[in-house]
Amino acid sequence: MEGECFNKLPEGCVSTILSFTSPPEACKYSMVCPLFRAAAESDVVWERFLPADYRHILSRLVLPLMFSSRKELFLGLCSPNLIDGGNKSFKLDKWSGKKSYILSARDLSIAWADDPIYWSWRSTPESRFSQVTELKTMSWVEIDGKIRTQMLSPNTKYGVYLIMKISNRAFGLDLIPSEISVEVSNRTQVCNGTAYLSCRDSKKKEMERLFYGNRIEMLKSRVIEGDGRVPCERGDGWMEIELGDFFNGDQGDEEVKMSLREVKGQHLKGGLIIEGIEVRPKCI
Repeated sequence: MEGECFNKLPEGCVSTILSFTSPPEACKYSMVCPLFRAAAESDVVWERFLPADYRHILSRLVLPLMFSSRKELFLGLCSPNLIDGGNKSFKLDKWSGKKSYILSARDLSIAWADDPIYWSWRSTPESRFSQVTELKTMSWVEIDGKIRTQMLSPNTKYGVYLIMKISNRAFGLDLIPSEISVEVSNRTQVCNGTAYLSCRDSKKKEMERLFYGNRIEMLKSRVIEGDGRVPCERGDGWMEIELGDFFNGDQGDEEVKMSLREVKGQHLKGGLIIEGIEVRPKCI
């Protein structure tokens, strides 16, 4: 009896109703009956799941997407796609349709990054971008990125993550913590903290502590208080450190600044490999 009632509904009506759900729910409802299956495949449903500026995003793709329906387009955008000449990666979250970006190392502002004495640019098959950069040796590290809130999904809490690796030759990266921050323009939201770039074995740590002695404790006093975050593994073979988070409302267009700095230790450090910074929705 219920199935007969469903079949009496116009397909367009069902499509409109399903467009107010979510991508997983639309797929689930498609199994209810043939009418729902047809409605769940319609462009009316999947057009609503796409971001309002999806046509602009398509114009920025390095490689064009081939699709015959809005559902195929949505699924294609749920995989990482290079945009802006290969300097950024874009994708949609398949559960919510919310946008995320990765800013490549080339899209960041890294102090002295163009000086081969301090940083080495190279390609690696493990990266989604054409180049990553490795810190050779330097007494300070300054990494800054920025993104406009208009590029992101509204009414969404975002996390900001430095994507990195540590080479076998790494040194001096965790004597004192780096200072991390995420700030929305006009300081409407500010998130500060600290992070250790390297989690190495205890023997190497002890050797550096013996070498630098009490100077480490003196240097730590110069750094802001924080939770001392450490890198964790990603599913793509890289490591990440959360730099902070912010809430993106639905009013205006503001600039979000993100940074990692270790400029107070005044000791040499090296072996930090940077792929980029990711800005992605946080699970709440």
